[in-house]
Amino acid sequence: MQVVILAGGLGTRLLPITKCVPKPMVEVAGRPFLEHIVSHFVAQHFDRFLLLVGYLGEQVQDYFGDGVRFAASVQYAREPQPLGTAGAIRHAFGQLDPEFLLLYGDSYLPIDCREVVRKYRESKLRGLMVVCDNSLQDTGVVNNVALSPNGTVARYEKDRATPDLRYVEAGVLCFRRDVFAGLPPSTAISMEHVVYPQLIAAGQLGAFVTRQRFFDIGTPSRLEEFAAATL
Repeated sequence: MQVVILAGGLGTRLLPITKCVPKPMVEVAGRPFLEHIVSHFVAQHFDRFLLLVGYLGEQVQDYFGDGVRFAASVQYAREPQPLGTAGAIRHAFGQLDPEFLLLYGDSYLPIDCREVVRKYRESKLRGLMVVCDNSLQDTGVVNNVALSPNGTVARYEKDRATPDLRYVEAGVLCFRRDVFAGLPPSTAISMEHVVYPQLIAAGQLGAFVTRQRFFDIGTPSRLEEFAAATL
């Protein structure tokens, strides 16, 4: 399955590090963070990547090239201007496979994602979100997901925690390409505010629950946590 990685964020919370380096290319344990992600997936026999780049995207392209030295095939789509998470995917629509695995380029989840793909395909749903139970291993990220009894996502809140939100999005999803077909091109669109609510309302966003904590490098303290875990 094709792996699509959102790698175009500005990384403002990591300034001054990200003044000259895009967030996915911040070095951790001697390698860019994004290389940790790519290597993890290549080890699981995912070898086709589409990197959605933006801010300082030439650094990503110069480093990964065509992907051969990472035992992979790497292609790129570059935003002409910041388009948001869903807008970046819509901009790359012509390069997407009919089904694809979506990753956030600032998040690392060390699980076997072949199981995620298997569950997604068995579900016949249009999307699937991996969620982590924060009561088991605190990720440092506010809970933002509630599940329905049938295992689909019932609610998603970007930045507003309530007692019924037991899970947190872990930065790994599966989608059908047609989820993004109706979005307006060249428009800034958020996954969290547009795509997720549409799929949830239709009962079409499944959930894969993991007990494995994920790491994101959105803040200096979380970057340090991941660095410590890789040593």
